[in-house]
Amino acid sequence: MTERWLFGDQLGPHFVDDPEQPVLMIESRSVFARRRFHRQKAHLVLSAMRHRAAELGARVDYRQVGNYREALPDRPLTVCQPTSYAADRFVRGLPRVQVLPARGFASSREVFGEWAARRGRQRLLLEDFYREARVRLDLLMDGSVPAGGRWNFDADNRESPPKQPTLGAVEPWWPVEDEIDAEVRADLDRWERDGQVRFVGDDGPRRFAATRAEALSALTDFVDHRLPGFGPHEDAMLAGDDWMSHSLLSAPINLGLLDPVEVAERAEAAYRSGDAPLQSVEGFIRQIIGWRDYIWHLYWHFGADYRHQNALAADESIPDWFAELDQDGEVQARCLSETLRGVRTNGWVHHIPRLMVLGNYAMQRGWNPEAVTDWFHRSFVDGYDWVMVPNVVGMSQHADGGLLATKPYAAGGAYIDKMSDFCGSCRYNPKKRVGPDACPFTAGYWWFLDRNASRLEGNHRIARSLSARHRLADLPAVVDQEQNRPDSAP
Repeated sequence: MTERWLFGDQLGPHFVDDPEQPVLMIESRSVFARRRFHRQKAHLVLSAMRHRAAELGARVDYRQVGNYREALPDRPLTVCQPTSYAADRFVRGLPRVQVLPARGFASSREVFGEWAARRGRQRLLLEDFYREARVRLDLLMDGSVPAGGRWNFDADNRESPPKQPTLGAVEPWWPVEDEIDAEVRADLDRWERDGQVRFVGDDGPRRFAATRAEALSALTDFVDHRLPGFGPHEDAMLAGDDWMSHSLLSAPINLGLLDPVEVAERAEAAYRSGDAPLQSVEGFIRQIIGWRDYIWHLYWHFGADYRHQNALAADESIPDWFAELDQDGEVQARCLSETLRGVRTNGWVHHIPRLMVLGNYAMQRGWNPEAVTDWFHRSFVDGYDWVMVPNVVGMSQHADGGLLATKPYAAGGAYIDKMSDFCGSCRYNPKKRVGPDACPFTAGYWWFLDRNASRLEGNHRIARSLSARHRLADLPAVVDQEQNRPDSAP
């Protein structure tokens, strides 16, 4: 049987064909030397790889090297398609390496290609892709109709947070670090001390599953304890509750420790047994087999140059206070400071602070979308090239001009005030556009619209807001204020 080469995000049993198949794994230190990753991301990846190698025992040839090329053996290998353009080009250019179809997703590239071809000139809408996936995988289906008679419960899952410090959900299951984690931490400390690598963010404890067994425990814990309450407040934010009812499964799924279909099936089983409401289960399954697969396929469908899209001509540099995750506590805007604290301490925040706080602010300020994409990739434990390029370039920064999302995801302080408890004790007033206590999101929203009015003309989903800016008597003052706002933290 031909030896299987496993990358660091191909660690589950579904990436080998036989329990006895020989395996090659390469730990390349140059990956962390080239870019400044979050410390906890580096720890998680190395811990997961070394734990997998320990499980494989004598079957694995585990090589710790400076770069991949110096470790490749002169013998035939098979490898499942890697998850980035750079890695894919690399393996396809190697002799004696057979590239197999990608694994770890709910739908194949062939299935997506056929679906996209059938769309013709129509938009590649997530909702249509998701519905076909539900039918194909027989998930939440009652015969030929969707469970509950509805495909989508998204409208029911946008409740503001309750008037209390936390959501009240059971705290997530946490892994227990072991000797492999201690070894990883010692190596990272030594590499950093020797000047070989530099990180952002705080060190551990490791919060995310690094083994198949841990990932299954995290999945069971989520389904049993937090999935029932996931739906209604999945878009809400609370300063005192980093985790709320979210699953924390994106990192182990993206490491390949869980297959998305098995995750979706576990969630469906909770609905069928009466242990979780359809509203929550549908919202979660839509994330797992809908949005996640959709993003994966668009990464390849849009092509390698998609990452360079910059339809809004955004060329400002990311300021140090943001790049360094507000390490010195300079940020006074509470939504930004709390979100950056979450990234700094955990290497993770959920999808709404990513999109509507971090991404929203970056787009309003006109930061270069390719640099913003790189920042997200490096700063999040679940961030990979295929994850962040479409999510940031298309969804978050609207840099593709509308290929992925039909409107820019820009919003002022009113949205953040509605969906969080950040604004009550913030020094800025979400209702004010001008002055020392003007909310940087509220003022930034109108500045963004005015600055990009000519580029956004013709977009019917934002036409009303573009027109409304002309009715703001203080618009010239808002524009002047924001144009001259320094790069210092808000």
